[in-house]
Amino acid sequence: MTEEFDGKVARVVVADDQTVVREGIVMLLGLLPGVEVVGAAADGDEAVRLVAELAPDVVLMDLRMPRCDGVAATRRIRTEHPGTQVVVLTTFGDDESLFPALKAGARGYLTKDAGGDEIVRAVHSVLSGDAGLSPSVQRRLLERLSEPEPQSAEPAEPPDGLTTRETEVLLLIAEGLSNQEIARRLHVSTATVKTHINNMFAKTGLKDRAQAVRYAYAKGLVRPPTG
Repeated sequence: MTEEFDGKVARVVVADDQTVVREGIVMLLGLLPGVEVVGAAADGDEAVRLVAELAPDVVLMDLRMPRCDGVAATRRIRTEHPGTQVVVLTTFGDDESLFPALKAGARGYLTKDAGGDEIVRAVHSVLSGDAGLSPSVQRRLLERLSEPEPQSAEPAEPPDGLTTRETEVLLLIAEGLSNQEIARRLHVSTATVKTHINNMFAKTGLKDRAQAVRYAYAKGLVRPPTG
């Protein structure tokens, strides 16, 4: 592996709020050529601070962390310290984790079942200007690009302060989909779908799915069938 990376050693900061996981990653990388762990952070704020102090080549970034999560920390690092790349290393491979992280500036995305060699390979890939994505993430990106556009275009400004995702859930309710079917369509958990529905009901004053369907038509989000 040292020859594969032309003898270059990447200086890495590991950010993960779980002590056992963080120390395990540091220990694993310490056994492999091609990387040198120069710091470890327990949350996003600490990761940003260590980047400012140590100027590492790459941060291995967990997503779900207290105080400052991985997406916010990635955005700050890429804005304030563009010389440092970010590779996400997380348990979560769903769309609501993947795409915000990539939009925030992460150049790599791995799930925690990745082996040490795969992590080192991703680190050096982002340093060479390539993307460091696991095969499952690459498949998901291709699937997302090949998905058809939603039948009903979302308004530029969703009504009543609804978020884009809440509006998307509303449109799928109007199509007659169940919570389980919506979860499969959006590649999220049913618990996440229920959270979006509860937030939507709270913002709009709706009480049930039938009212939600009428609301979607009344707001022009869905057009009644013709003919």
